[in-house]
Amino acid sequence: MAVRRRSRGDRQFVVLGLGRFGTSVARTLYQLGFDVLGIDMDEQKVQEVSDQITHAVQADCTDEEALSALGVRNFDVGVVAIGDLEASVLAVVILQELGVRTVIAKAVSELHGRVLEKVGANHVVYPERDMGVRVAHYLVPGNVLDYFPLAPGYSLLEIKSPDRFAGHSLRELDLRGRYGAIIVAVRRGEVINPAPGPEFQLEAADVLVALGRDEDLERLEQAGAENA
Repeated sequence: MAVRRRSRGDRQFVVLGLGRFGTSVARTLYQLGFDVLGIDMDEQKVQEVSDQITHAVQADCTDEEALSALGVRNFDVGVVAIGDLEASVLAVVILQELGVRTVIAKAVSELHGRVLEKVGANHVVYPERDMGVRVAHYLVPGNVLDYFPLAPGYSLLEIKSPDRFAGHSLRELDLRGRYGAIIVAVRRGEVINPAPGPEFQLEAADVLVALGRDEDLERLEQAGAENA
């Protein structure tokens, strides 16, 4: 059973497991304009999300025949949002065997993640760990507004620009050379300036969105903390 395509491109997503993480992913993808099929054994979870995504079905996420009958092979991306190790491994293997091109899987530990990668997951996410990291960075005194782990060793940091940066251009500050941080955007009030050029001049209260290695971003954090 293939779901009806919506207006945004031709990619379709199937989410296996409609717990808090799976439901959040499914809802967000649907809100972004994509077709989303959500599957879970729990009828209540299916009912709760049924009017918030393209289609929700009660089925066993580890039953290959059931997933095949639902047309899962027609989907471009499969998200395995199951915390149980055995069930998540089986789901990843089934999606691979059915021909889903990209499989993203949730892991609850490093070992769980390594197993999922071994059986074919293209990308593994650690929502509990990553949320803990974000909260920790937010709680530490300083100028950090948000923190997004992107891949092992790399993150996206949203930080208030230190006062001493005001009046200087990005070329003058040389943040990439000094801190290893790539400034991908600057937020000034409600206005976002994407990919600012080297002559972009910072003002007081600007917010920097920086991409880089975790150790490099920590140095940028320390520079901001000096103003806190």
